[in-house]
Amino acid sequence: MGQKQWMYVFGPGPRPELRSDPSAWTEADEAIGVAHYQRLRQATIDGTVILAGRPTGDDGPAVVIFEAGSEAEAIAFMEADPFVSEGLFTADLYPFNASLVRGEAIR
Repeated sequence: MGQKQWMYVFGPGPRPELRSDPSAWTEADEAIGVAHYQRLRQATIDGTVILAGRPTGDDGPAVVIFEAGSEAEAIAFMEADPFVSEGLFTADLYPFNASLVRGEAIR
């Protein structure tokens, strides 16, 4: 069966100040952030990630929209995100349906 689309939304995790206070980030947190970015960048190049980003202010969710063959694969992808696996942030997974993407109508 084909790839399905999924979205995960980051929650605050055990240190909610990380979402709004750049000075709260330790060197270890920064290293996790670099690993998070590199993983999503490679997944975007590979065609798995459709979109990833965060709001420019303190309000609103950071999201990753991607494709996976099953819910189990989607959960595994989300849980392997360094932000999630290292416990900086929580994440909730949702089925997603991108109807319009710049340059093409999906459905």
